[in-house]
Amino acid sequence: MLFLQVNPLAAALDAEWVFPTAECFHIVGFGIAIGTIALVDLSLLGAGLRRKAAARLLKATEAWTLLALAVVVLAGMVLFLTDPREYFLNVPFRFKIVCLLLAIIFNYTIHRRVVLSERAPAAVSGLVGAVSLMLWSAVVVGGLFIAFFPKGF
Repeated sequence: MLFLQVNPLAAALDAEWVFPTAECFHIVGFGIAIGTIALVDLSLLGAGLRRKAAARLLKATEAWTLLALAVVVLAGMVLFLTDPREYFLNVPFRFKIVCLLLAIIFNYTIHRRVVLSERAPAAVSGLVGAVSLMLWSAVVVGGLFIAFFPKGF
């Protein structure tokens, strides 16, 4: 942990403008990533967009989703490195990271397979869409609560 706090990169991140800039990229990236994923999920649930469009929506948005997730992860690393000890001891942060890993794994395995499948039953598609929305919502909720809980909570 000490290495994360005392190195040239950590010293460079001590500038006054780094945290708010990284936070802006992090939030905008999440908005794009979760927005594009939610479009596909809502299509799977038959809400807003027809279910038949889910595969086309995925293909149309996958590059934006991947780019936005890359921005989120990189900006998140910058945010983490501004005070690694504080984040590591923060329970909502750890919850967010676990949910983020689960959401990404789910999104690029089961979710993707069901969306691209033309033979998935509507109940399975709906369940996958609902699980995906719940995982990504948990990531957002975890992120929102980071600031409200002291370290070690």
